[in-house]
Amino acid sequence: MAVEQRGIELVSPSERYGRPRDLLFLWSGTTLGIFTLVYGTVVVSLGLSFPQAVMAIVIGNLLAFPLVGLTSLQGPAVGTSTMAVSRAAFGPKGARVLSFFGWINMVGFEAGGMVLITFAALALLDQAGVTGQGAGLKIGVIVVAALIQLVLPLIGHAAVMRAQKYFTWVFVAMFAVMGALIAPKVQIASAGGADFATFTIAVALVMAAGGLSWAPLGSDYSRYLPADSSKKAVFGYAMFGGLVPYVLLMTLGAAVATVVKDAGDPVSGLPGALPSWFVVPYLLLAIVTLFAVNTTDLYSSGLNLQASGIRLSRSSAVVLDLVICVAITCVAVFSDSFNTMLNTFLGLLILWLAPWAGIYLTDWLRRRGRYDAKGLFADGGPYHGSGGIRWTGIAAQVAGMIAAGLWINSTAFTGPLSEITGGSDFSIFAGFGVAALVYAALDRRTAPVPVSVSVPA
Repeated sequence: MAVEQRGIELVSPSERYGRPRDLLFLWSGTTLGIFTLVYGTVVVSLGLSFPQAVMAIVIGNLLAFPLVGLTSLQGPAVGTSTMAVSRAAFGPKGARVLSFFGWINMVGFEAGGMVLITFAALALLDQAGVTGQGAGLKIGVIVVAALIQLVLPLIGHAAVMRAQKYFTWVFVAMFAVMGALIAPKVQIASAGGADFATFTIAVALVMAAGGLSWAPLGSDYSRYLPADSSKKAVFGYAMFGGLVPYVLLMTLGAAVATVVKDAGDPVSGLPGALPSWFVVPYLLLAIVTLFAVNTTDLYSSGLNLQASGIRLSRSSAVVLDLVICVAITCVAVFSDSFNTMLNTFLGLLILWLAPWAGIYLTDWLRRRGRYDAKGLFADGGPYHGSGGIRWTGIAAQVAGMIAAGLWINSTAFTGPLSEITGGSDFSIFAGFGVAALVYAALDRRTAPVPVSVSVPA
Protein backbone atom coordinates (compact mmCIF):
# COMPACT_ATOMS: atom_id res chain seq x y z
CA MET A 1 0.00 0.00 0.00
CA ALA A 2 1.45 3.38 -1.04
CA VAL A 3 2.27 6.12 1.46
CA GLU A 4 -0.29 8.93 1.28
CA GLN A 5 1.37 12.13 0.07
CA ARG A 6 -1.58 14.48 0.61
CA GLY A 7 -1.51 16.84 3.54
CA ILE A 8 -4.12 19.55 4.04
CA GLU A 9 -4.41 20.14 0.28
CA LEU A 10 -7.93 20.00 -1.17
CA VAL A 11 -9.26 16.59 -2.15
CA SER A 12 -10.63 16.73 -5.70
CA PRO A 13 -14.02 15.16 -6.57
CA SER A 14 -12.31 12.37 -8.54
CA GLU A 15 -10.37 11.31 -5.43
CA ARG A 16 -13.36 11.08 -3.12
CA TYR A 17 -14.43 7.66 -1.86
CA GLY A 18 -16.19 5.87 0.98
CA ARG A 19 -19.53 6.15 2.74
CA PRO A 20 -20.56 8.06 5.87
CA ARG A 21 -20.95 4.82 7.80
CA ASP A 22 -17.19 4.31 7.49
CA LEU A 23 -16.91 7.05 10.12
CA LEU A 24 -18.73 4.78 12.59
CA PHE A 25 -15.92 2.23 12.44
CA LEU A 26 -13.23 4.90 12.42
CA TRP A 27 -14.44 6.51 15.62
CA SER A 28 -15.45 3.24 17.29
CA GLY A 29 -12.04 1.73 16.59
CA THR A 30 -10.39 4.88 17.90
CA THR A 31 -12.40 5.25 21.12
CA LEU A 32 -12.70 1.56 22.10
CA GLY A 33 -9.49 1.73 24.09
CA ILE A 34 -7.97 1.30 27.52
CA PHE A 35 -7.51 5.08 27.75
CA THR A 36 -11.31 5.45 27.67
CA LEU A 37 -11.63 2.87 30.44
CA VAL A 38 -9.10 4.74 32.57
CA TYR A 39 -11.05 7.98 32.25
CA GLY A 40 -13.95 6.22 33.98
CA THR A 41 -11.74 5.28 36.91
CA VAL A 42 -10.52 8.88 37.16
CA VAL A 43 -14.11 10.12 37.47
CA VAL A 44 -14.66 7.87 40.50
CA SER A 45 -11.31 8.92 41.96
CA LEU A 46 -12.68 12.46 42.28
CA GLY A 47 -14.94 11.14 45.06
CA LEU A 48 -18.11 10.39 43.10
CA SER A 49 -20.26 7.40 43.94
CA PHE A 50 -20.88 4.91 41.15
CA PRO A 51 -24.37 6.31 40.31
CA GLN A 52 -22.97 9.85 40.29
CA ALA A 53 -20.09 8.74 38.07
CA VAL A 54 -22.46 7.13 35.57
CA MET A 55 -24.56 10.30 35.49
CA ALA A 56 -21.48 12.48 34.88
CA ILE A 57 -20.28 10.11 32.15
CA VAL A 58 -23.61 10.12 30.33
CA ILE A 59 -24.15 13.89 30.61
CA GLY A 60 -20.57 14.79 29.66
CA ASN A 61 -20.50 12.57 26.60
CA LEU A 62 -23.97 13.59 25.41
CA LEU A 63 -22.83 17.22 25.54
CA ALA A 64 -19.41 16.69 23.95
CA PHE A 65 -19.67 14.12 21.16
CA PRO A 66 -22.15 16.07 19.02
CA LEU A 67 -19.17 18.39 18.47
CA VAL A 68 -17.38 15.58 16.60
CA GLY A 69 -20.42 15.10 14.38
CA LEU A 70 -20.69 18.82 13.69
CA THR A 71 -16.99 19.26 12.87
CA SER A 72 -17.21 16.32 10.47
CA LEU A 73 -19.76 18.10 8.26
CA GLN A 74 -17.30 20.51 6.67
CA GLY A 75 -15.00 17.77 5.33
CA PRO A 76 -17.21 16.54 2.45
CA ALA A 77 -18.25 20.10 1.57
CA VAL A 78 -14.73 21.54 1.43
CA GLY A 79 -12.30 18.64 1.10
CA THR A 80 -9.72 19.62 3.70
CA SER A 81 -8.95 19.22 7.40
CA THR A 82 -10.82 20.83 10.29
CA MET A 83 -8.05 23.21 11.27
CA ALA A 84 -7.61 24.31 7.66
CA VAL A 85 -11.34 25.18 7.59
CA SER A 86 -10.67 27.29 10.72
CA ARG A 87 -9.06 29.82 8.40
CA ALA A 88 -12.57 31.00 7.52
CA ALA A 89 -13.01 32.29 11.08
CA PHE A 90 -9.45 33.30 12.00
CA GLY A 91 -7.78 34.09 8.67
CA PRO A 92 -4.90 32.07 7.19
CA LYS A 93 -2.30 33.51 9.61
CA GLY A 94 -4.61 33.78 12.59
CA ALA A 95 -5.57 30.11 12.27
CA ARG A 96 -1.92 29.08 12.48
CA VAL A 97 -1.85 29.69 16.22
CA LEU A 98 -4.97 27.59 16.80
CA SER A 99 -3.61 24.87 14.53
CA PHE A 100 -0.40 24.82 16.56
CA PHE A 101 -2.49 24.41 19.73
CA GLY A 102 -4.27 21.56 17.93
CA TRP A 103 -0.93 19.95 17.20
CA ILE A 104 0.09 20.22 20.86
CA ASN A 105 -3.26 18.67 21.78
CA MET A 106 -2.59 15.64 19.58
CA VAL A 107 1.04 15.26 20.66
CA GLY A 108 -0.07 15.25 24.30
CA PHE A 109 -2.51 12.41 23.74
CA GLU A 110 0.00 10.54 21.57
CA ALA A 111 2.62 10.76 24.31
CA GLY A 112 0.10 9.57 26.89
CA GLY A 113 -0.71 6.60 24.69
CA MET A 114 2.97 5.78 24.22
CA VAL A 115 3.53 5.87 27.99
CA LEU A 116 0.69 3.41 28.59
CA ILE A 117 1.89 1.17 25.74
CA THR A 118 5.29 1.07 27.43
CA PHE A 119 3.80 0.25 30.84
CA ALA A 120 1.65 -2.52 29.36
CA ALA A 121 4.56 -3.99 27.36
CA LEU A 122 6.79 -4.02 30.45
CA ALA A 123 4.03 -5.72 32.45
CA LEU A 124 3.65 -8.27 29.66
CA LEU A 125 7.38 -8.98 29.74
CA ASP A 126 7.11 -9.39 33.51
CA GLN A 127 4.38 -11.98 32.95
CA ALA A 128 6.79 -13.77 30.61
CA GLY A 129 9.41 -13.91 33.35
CA VAL A 130 11.61 -11.04 32.16
CA THR A 131 12.65 -9.48 35.45
CA GLY A 132 15.20 -6.86 36.42
CA GLN A 133 13.79 -4.31 33.99
CA GLY A 134 16.39 -1.56 33.85
CA ALA A 135 16.68 1.63 31.86
CA GLY A 136 18.05 -0.13 28.79
CA LEU A 137 15.05 -2.44 28.50
CA LYS A 138 12.60 0.41 29.01
CA ILE A 139 14.23 2.51 26.30
CA GLY A 140 14.28 -0.51 23.99
CA VAL A 141 10.55 -1.06 24.51
CA ILE A 142 9.83 2.61 23.80
CA VAL A 143 11.83 2.55 20.56
CA VAL A 144 10.20 -0.67 19.32
CA ALA A 145 6.75 0.70 20.17
CA ALA A 146 7.53 3.90 18.26
CA LEU A 147 8.61 1.99 15.15
CA ILE A 148 5.44 -0.12 15.22
CA GLN A 149 3.33 2.99 15.81
CA LEU A 150 4.80 4.71 12.77
CA VAL A 151 3.34 2.37 10.15
CA LEU A 152 -0.40 3.09 9.82
CA PRO A 153 -0.42 6.91 10.18
CA LEU A 154 2.51 7.11 7.76
CA ILE A 155 0.71 5.07 5.10
CA GLY A 156 -2.30 7.35 5.39
CA HIS A 157 -6.06 7.78 5.35
CA ALA A 158 -7.11 4.60 3.54
CA ALA A 159 -4.99 2.36 5.79
CA VAL A 160 -6.29 4.03 8.96
CA MET A 161 -9.93 3.71 7.88
CA ARG A 162 -9.52 0.05 6.93
CA ALA A 163 -7.59 -0.94 10.05
CA GLN A 164 -10.01 0.75 12.43
CA LYS A 165 -12.91 -1.20 10.89
CA TYR A 166 -11.28 -4.49 11.89
CA PHE A 167 -10.07 -3.17 15.23
CA THR A 168 -13.66 -2.29 16.16
CA TRP A 169 -14.92 -5.88 16.09
CA VAL A 170 -11.91 -7.23 18.01
CA PHE A 171 -12.23 -4.57 20.68
CA VAL A 172 -15.98 -5.10 21.09
CA ALA A 173 -15.46 -8.82 21.69
CA MET A 174 -12.63 -8.34 24.17
CA PHE A 175 -14.33 -5.63 26.19
CA ALA A 176 -17.55 -7.68 26.28
CA VAL A 177 -15.59 -10.50 27.93
CA MET A 178 -13.97 -8.05 30.29
CA GLY A 179 -17.35 -6.58 31.23
CA ALA A 180 -18.78 -10.04 31.93
CA LEU A 181 -15.84 -10.85 34.22
CA ILE A 182 -16.12 -7.62 36.21
CA ALA A 183 -19.92 -7.26 36.42
CA PRO A 184 -20.43 -9.71 39.33
CA LYS A 185 -17.89 -7.80 41.44
CA VAL A 186 -19.26 -4.28 40.92
CA GLN A 187 -20.31 -2.45 44.08
CA ILE A 188 -23.16 -0.36 42.71
CA ALA A 189 -24.13 0.95 46.12
CA SER A 190 -20.55 1.85 46.99
CA ALA A 191 -20.00 4.33 49.76
CA GLY A 192 -19.09 7.92 49.08
CA GLY A 193 -20.47 10.69 47.03
CA ALA A 194 -19.50 14.16 45.93
CA ASP A 195 -21.08 17.60 46.10
CA PHE A 196 -22.37 19.49 43.06
CA ALA A 197 -19.12 21.40 42.53
CA THR A 198 -17.12 18.17 42.28
CA PHE A 199 -19.77 16.74 39.97
CA THR A 200 -19.23 19.66 37.56
CA ILE A 201 -15.47 18.95 37.60
CA ALA A 202 -16.23 15.36 36.62
CA VAL A 203 -18.47 16.47 33.75
CA ALA A 204 -15.75 18.83 32.51
CA LEU A 205 -13.19 16.02 32.66
CA VAL A 206 -15.47 13.69 30.69
CA MET A 207 -16.04 16.34 28.03
CA ALA A 208 -12.37 17.28 27.77
CA ALA A 209 -11.23 13.66 27.53
CA GLY A 210 -13.91 12.85 24.97
CA GLY A 211 -15.81 14.75 22.31
CA LEU A 212 -14.20 18.13 22.96
CA SER A 213 -10.66 16.86 22.41
CA TRP A 214 -11.69 14.85 19.33
CA ALA A 215 -13.60 17.75 17.72
CA PRO A 216 -10.58 19.26 15.88
CA LEU A 217 -10.20 15.93 14.02
CA GLY A 218 -13.74 15.74 12.58
CA SER A 219 -13.13 16.74 8.97
CA ASP A 220 -9.69 15.12 8.86
CA TYR A 221 -11.48 11.82 8.26
CA SER A 222 -14.64 12.95 6.48
CA ARG A 223 -12.83 15.05 3.84
CA TYR A 224 -12.48 12.10 1.45
CA LEU A 225 -16.25 11.46 1.40
CA PRO A 226 -18.15 12.60 -1.73
CA ALA A 227 -19.47 16.15 -1.46
CA ASP A 228 -23.08 14.94 -1.77
CA SER A 229 -22.81 12.62 1.25
CA SER A 230 -25.82 12.76 3.55
CA LYS A 231 -25.20 15.39 6.23
CA LYS A 232 -27.40 13.51 8.71
CA ALA A 233 -25.43 10.32 8.11
CA VAL A 234 -22.04 12.05 8.46
CA PHE A 235 -23.14 13.71 11.70
CA GLY A 236 -24.78 10.63 13.16
CA TYR A 237 -22.09 8.09 12.38
CA ALA A 238 -19.27 10.37 13.57
CA MET A 239 -21.11 11.26 16.79
CA PHE A 240 -22.37 7.80 17.77
CA GLY A 241 -19.11 6.12 16.72
CA GLY A 242 -17.43 7.86 19.65
CA LEU A 243 -20.37 8.44 22.00
CA VAL A 244 -21.43 4.83 22.52
CA PRO A 245 -17.94 3.40 23.23
CA TYR A 246 -17.12 6.28 25.58
CA VAL A 247 -20.31 5.86 27.62
CA LEU A 248 -19.93 2.08 27.86
CA LEU A 249 -16.19 1.92 28.52
CA MET A 250 -16.09 4.84 30.93
CA THR A 251 -18.95 3.21 32.85
CA LEU A 252 -16.96 -0.04 32.87
CA GLY A 253 -13.96 1.89 34.18
CA ALA A 254 -16.09 3.44 36.92
CA ALA A 255 -17.33 -0.05 37.83
CA VAL A 256 -13.74 -1.31 38.05
CA ALA A 257 -12.90 1.56 40.40
CA THR A 258 -15.53 0.29 42.85
CA VAL A 259 -13.73 -3.07 42.93
CA VAL A 260 -10.07 -2.04 42.87
CA LYS A 261 -8.89 1.02 44.75
CA ASP A 262 -6.40 3.32 43.05
CA ALA A 263 -7.21 1.77 39.66
CA GLY A 264 -6.13 4.86 37.75
CA ASP A 265 -3.03 2.99 36.64
CA PRO A 266 -4.32 0.80 33.80
CA VAL A 267 -1.45 -1.67 34.14
CA SER A 268 -0.99 -2.30 37.86
CA GLY A 269 -4.48 -1.29 38.93
CA LEU A 270 -7.17 -2.58 36.60
CA PRO A 271 -5.89 -6.17 36.25
CA GLY A 272 -6.58 -6.56 39.98
CA ALA A 273 -10.27 -6.82 39.09
CA LEU A 274 -9.61 -9.60 36.57
CA PRO A 275 -8.92 -13.33 36.94
CA SER A 276 -5.28 -14.26 36.44
CA TRP A 277 -5.92 -16.10 33.16
CA PHE A 278 -7.22 -12.88 31.56
CA VAL A 279 -4.31 -10.63 32.55
CA VAL A 280 -2.17 -11.43 29.51
CA PRO A 281 -5.07 -11.01 27.02
CA TYR A 282 -5.92 -7.78 28.83
CA LEU A 283 -2.40 -6.41 28.46
CA LEU A 284 -2.35 -7.35 24.77
CA LEU A 285 -5.73 -5.63 24.39
CA ALA A 286 -4.35 -2.53 26.12
CA ILE A 287 -1.38 -2.35 23.75
CA VAL A 288 -3.39 -2.85 20.55
CA THR A 289 -6.11 -0.36 21.51
CA LEU A 290 -3.53 2.26 22.42
CA PHE A 291 -1.81 1.78 19.07
CA ALA A 292 -5.21 2.28 17.40
CA VAL A 293 -5.91 5.53 19.25
CA ASN A 294 -2.42 6.87 18.56
CA THR A 295 -2.82 6.04 14.87
CA THR A 296 -5.72 8.49 14.63
CA ASP A 297 -3.89 11.11 16.70
CA LEU A 298 -0.66 10.87 14.71
CA TYR A 299 -2.41 11.15 11.36
CA SER A 300 -4.27 14.30 12.40
CA SER A 301 -1.39 15.91 14.27
CA GLY A 302 0.60 15.95 11.04
CA LEU A 303 -2.24 17.80 9.34
CA ASN A 304 -2.44 20.29 12.22
CA LEU A 305 1.28 20.95 12.02
CA GLN A 306 0.94 21.75 8.32
CA ALA A 307 -2.06 24.00 9.00
CA SER A 308 0.05 25.90 11.55
CA GLY A 309 2.24 27.09 8.67
CA ILE A 310 5.21 24.79 9.23
CA ARG A 311 6.27 23.51 5.82
CA LEU A 312 6.68 19.78 6.24
CA SER A 313 5.18 16.92 4.28
CA ARG A 314 2.53 14.98 6.17
CA SER A 315 4.84 11.97 6.45
CA SER A 316 7.70 14.12 7.80
CA ALA A 317 5.32 15.65 10.34
CA VAL A 318 4.28 12.17 11.51
CA VAL A 319 7.94 11.22 12.04
CA LEU A 320 8.65 14.48 13.91
CA ASP A 321 5.64 13.92 16.16
CA LEU A 322 6.79 10.43 17.02
CA VAL A 323 10.29 11.61 17.90
CA ILE A 324 8.81 14.19 20.30
CA CYS A 325 6.48 11.55 21.75
CA VAL A 326 9.41 9.23 22.42
CA ALA A 327 11.19 12.01 24.33
CA ILE A 328 8.08 12.79 26.42
CA THR A 329 7.50 9.08 27.02
CA CYS A 330 11.02 8.63 28.35
CA VAL A 331 10.51 11.52 30.79
CA ALA A 332 7.15 10.17 31.99
CA VAL A 333 8.26 6.54 32.31
CA PHE A 334 11.33 7.42 34.38
CA SER A 335 9.67 10.11 36.51
CA ASP A 336 6.52 8.19 37.59
CA SER A 337 4.45 11.36 37.07
CA PHE A 338 2.10 10.13 34.37
CA ASN A 339 -1.18 10.58 36.25
CA THR A 340 -0.33 14.14 37.31
CA MET A 341 0.73 15.03 33.78
CA LEU A 342 -2.49 13.60 32.31
CA ASN A 343 -4.82 15.43 34.70
CA THR A 344 -3.04 18.74 34.19
CA PHE A 345 -3.08 18.30 30.42
CA LEU A 346 -6.82 17.54 30.30
CA GLY A 347 -7.63 20.56 32.41
CA LEU A 348 -5.55 23.05 30.45
CA LEU A 349 -6.59 22.02 26.94
CA ILE A 350 -10.09 23.27 27.80
CA LEU A 351 -8.77 26.83 27.82
CA TRP A 352 -8.29 26.96 24.05
CA LEU A 353 -10.50 24.11 22.80
CA ALA A 354 -13.83 25.30 24.18
CA PRO A 355 -13.56 28.84 22.71
CA TRP A 356 -12.25 27.48 19.41
CA ALA A 357 -15.24 25.12 19.12
CA GLY A 358 -17.69 27.96 19.87
CA ILE A 359 -16.17 30.18 17.17
CA TYR A 360 -15.73 27.41 14.59
CA LEU A 361 -19.37 26.29 14.83
CA THR A 362 -20.74 29.84 14.98
CA ASP A 363 -18.80 30.69 11.82
CA TRP A 364 -20.13 27.54 10.14
CA LEU A 365 -23.72 28.43 11.07
CA ARG A 366 -23.38 32.02 9.87
CA ARG A 367 -22.02 30.79 6.55
CA ARG A 368 -24.84 28.24 6.37
CA GLY A 369 -22.25 25.56 5.79
CA ARG A 370 -20.94 27.16 2.59
CA TYR A 371 -17.22 27.79 2.00
CA ASP A 372 -15.03 28.88 -0.86
CA ALA A 373 -12.65 25.89 -0.83
CA LYS A 374 -9.98 27.55 -2.98
CA GLY A 375 -10.28 30.73 -0.93
CA LEU A 376 -9.09 28.91 2.20
CA PHE A 377 -5.67 28.55 0.55
CA ALA A 378 -5.54 31.73 -1.54
CA ASP A 379 -3.42 34.77 -0.69
CA GLY A 380 -5.71 37.77 -0.34
CA GLY A 381 -8.79 35.54 -0.65
CA PRO A 382 -12.21 35.97 0.96
CA TYR A 383 -10.92 34.89 4.38
CA HIS A 384 -7.73 36.96 4.36
CA GLY A 385 -8.91 39.61 6.83
CA SER A 386 -6.31 42.24 7.76
CA GLY A 387 -2.80 41.05 6.99
CA GLY A 388 -3.96 37.46 6.94
CA ILE A 389 -5.76 37.69 10.29
CA ARG A 390 -9.49 37.96 10.95
CA TRP A 391 -9.39 39.91 14.17
CA THR A 392 -13.03 39.17 14.99
CA GLY A 393 -12.11 35.51 15.45
CA ILE A 394 -8.95 36.30 17.43
CA ALA A 395 -10.81 38.71 19.74
CA ALA A 396 -13.54 36.14 20.36
CA GLN A 397 -10.92 33.45 21.06
CA VAL A 398 -9.17 35.64 23.64
CA ALA A 399 -12.49 36.54 25.30
CA GLY A 400 -13.47 32.88 25.44
CA MET A 401 -10.11 31.83 26.91
CA ILE A 402 -10.42 34.46 29.63
CA ALA A 403 -13.94 33.28 30.44
CA ALA A 404 -12.81 29.65 30.59
CA GLY A 405 -9.86 30.57 32.79
CA LEU A 406 -12.12 32.40 35.23
CA TRP A 407 -14.25 29.29 35.80
CA ILE A 408 -11.79 26.40 35.61
CA ASN A 409 -10.84 24.11 38.47
CA SER A 410 -7.75 22.14 37.44
CA THR A 411 -4.68 20.69 39.08
CA ALA A 412 -2.71 23.62 37.63
CA PHE A 413 -4.87 26.47 38.95
CA THR A 414 -8.38 27.45 40.02
CA GLY A 415 -10.18 30.44 38.53
CA PRO A 416 -11.81 33.10 40.72
CA LEU A 417 -15.35 32.25 39.60
CA SER A 418 -14.70 28.63 40.50
CA GLU A 419 -13.50 29.64 43.96
CA ILE A 420 -16.55 31.87 44.49
CA THR A 421 -18.90 29.02 43.55
CA GLY A 422 -17.35 26.44 45.84
CA GLY A 423 -14.91 24.94 43.37
CA SER A 424 -17.33 24.31 40.49
CA ASP A 425 -16.01 24.01 36.93
CA PHE A 426 -18.07 25.56 34.14
CA SER A 427 -15.01 26.47 32.08
CA ILE A 428 -16.15 24.63 28.95
CA PHE A 429 -19.56 26.28 28.89
CA ALA A 430 -18.13 29.71 29.74
CA GLY A 431 -15.39 29.47 27.11
CA PHE A 432 -17.65 28.10 24.39
CA GLY A 433 -20.56 30.47 25.10
CA VAL A 434 -18.59 33.70 25.50
CA ALA A 435 -16.47 33.04 22.41
CA ALA A 436 -19.54 32.19 20.31
CA LEU A 437 -21.46 35.28 21.45
CA VAL A 438 -18.51 37.65 20.97
CA TYR A 439 -17.82 36.27 17.51
CA ALA A 440 -21.48 36.51 16.48
CA ALA A 441 -21.60 40.11 17.74
CA LEU A 442 -18.40 41.16 15.93
CA ASP A 443 -18.96 39.27 12.68
CA ARG A 444 -21.07 41.53 10.47
CA ARG A 445 -21.29 39.52 7.26
CA THR A 446 -24.72 39.77 5.67
CA ALA A 447 -24.47 36.80 3.29
CA PRO A 448 -22.57 33.51 3.24
CA VAL A 449 -19.47 33.15 1.10
CA PRO A 450 -20.43 31.25 -2.08
CA VAL A 451 -19.37 27.65 -2.50
CA SER A 452 -16.38 26.91 -4.72
CA VAL A 453 -17.72 24.99 -7.70
CA SER A 454 -14.47 23.35 -8.77
CA VAL A 455 -11.75 21.90 -6.61
CA PRO A 456 -8.24 21.60 -8.03
CA ALA A 457 -6.75 18.15 -8.40
